[in-house]
Amino acid sequence: MNTLFYKIIFEPQEEGGFTAYVPKLPGCVSEGETYNEAYINIKEALELYLTTQKERNIC
Repeated sequence: MNTLFYKIIFEPQEEGGFTAYVPKLPGCVSEGETYNEAYINIKEALELYLTTQKERNIC
């Protein structure tokens, strides 16, 4: 099994919390009230994104 690495960008929001996204994967975005919550959520979003791409034979 190959290991893939993706850059994740975290941006603090004025109203509080963080938005996280993966620049190489359009639409792979999540958020959280804390940095840790945003990290957990973007990891889940990334896994779902890649699973969906694999199921659709896109990657």
